[in-house]
Amino acid sequence: MRRIPIDELQEGMVLAKPLMRDTMIILGEGVVLTEAWISRIEDMGITTVFIEGSAEQVIPKEEALSQLNRRFQHLSDQPHMMVLKKIVKEHIEGLYG
Repeated sequence: MRRIPIDELQEGMVLAKPLMRDTMIILGEGVVLTEAWISRIEDMGITTVFIEGSAEQVIPKEEALSQLNRRFQHLSDQPHMMVLKKIVKEHIEGLYG
């Protein structure tokens, strides 16, 4: 199971957990996503979903954070880029739970 952002969804992916909004199930576990469903999910403002797939496809959290630090190290004198780095770091940490 992997948690991915909506903009990475592709037709044919399978939901690993029910997709919920408030307390209502929108799509159940095991649903194969279509372009129409992906569009509706985006319209609902849902930002991430859990899909079936091996966690091995995801790099370790420590490596993701290390890459982030490497990519932003030469930008430390630019405050707006440090704000962006903080946002990306929070996103990475959210992906790994």
